[in-house]
Amino acid sequence: MKRIVIALVVVALFTAACGDDNGSSAATTSASTHAPVTITLLTHDSFAVSDGLLASFTEQTGITVKVLQAGDAGEMVNKAILTKDKPLGDVLFGVDNTFLTRAVDAGIFEPYTSPALSEVDTQFADDTANGAVTPIDFGDVCLNYDKAYFGKHELPPPTSLESLTKPEYKDLLVVENPATSSPGLAFMLGTIAEFGEEGWLDYWTQLKANGVLVSSGWEDAYYTQFSGSSGKGPKPIVVSYASSPPAEVVFAETPLSEATTAAVPTTCFRQIEFAGVLAGTKHPEAAQAFIDFMLSTTFQDDMPLNMFVYPVNTKAVLPDEFVKYSVVPDKPLLLSPDEIAANRDKWIDQWTSTVLG
Repeated sequence: MKRIVIALVVVALFTAACGDDNGSSAATTSASTHAPVTITLLTHDSFAVSDGLLASFTEQTGITVKVLQAGDAGEMVNKAILTKDKPLGDVLFGVDNTFLTRAVDAGIFEPYTSPALSEVDTQFADDTANGAVTPIDFGDVCLNYDKAYFGKHELPPPTSLESLTKPEYKDLLVVENPATSSPGLAFMLGTIAEFGEEGWLDYWTQLKANGVLVSSGWEDAYYTQFSGSSGKGPKPIVVSYASSPPAEVVFAETPLSEATTAAVPTTCFRQIEFAGVLAGTKHPEAAQAFIDFMLSTTFQDDMPLNMFVYPVNTKAVLPDEFVKYSVVPDKPLLLSPDEIAANRDKWIDQWTSTVLG
């Protein structure tokens, strides 16, 4: 989501610092005395906020935010690149580290460094692609497993990626196709980070021999093929998110005393989502103001139970469901955006030939 502050940013930030009940001085702006303006936030289909959140920003600043959802992250980025001469919006939110370099190299962003970065966790604060984008949230793509299945079969759940090649886990895993699915791509990248260029294809060859099922997307994998949570399928291990167990608790039809699924932290690939001011916007200051707002505790506290991601602002407060039922790996699997950009298409082609060929 992209915001524009139409006037004296320093004064606006000072005013907000004096009046923000959430205690996030650097990330809140005020422009209510200025002429109203409407900006468009170009984002992915998973974007969601609480009722009234955007209205509170409008009340505070005079800036109205129109949300334009444009498919998944990859589709959204492609649309932004194709329309960069006549941008579809003023702010883009939701490009992650798997597509970041493609977006930055295409020149779709106008540089902006938010003063609110001073409140961002240091492990993310420098991830700005030289000021082109601002980190907003993070999440981890991990193996998830059905607790009941493993209890019933007296089988220990997997503890690593390598576990999945063992005979006792034959025919138990469903993954998503990295060519058509964001978590599928993240999981593939995680295997490359874990086993390196020399070993990752051998690993997938072993998974194929061990009966891995490939689904086109997350919804089919989780709700149709997976046996856990609300899934109805035969597979007790699925590629999903570290935040899937708390989501299961939040959306359960009947109250749960504990999550019935769990994530495996040693298998998690870290995804970071960014926002940026779209080059060519007619409202650059308003777009900047909205990015500041996205880093405020008001917005950051709202994200976990709406988009099931983690805030980057160190002052944000996690809901109890995340504290109890989710995991944040100490050492998530990582690849640099530049390395991903240089090899993504090649890796997907190699994966397709190895697993589907």
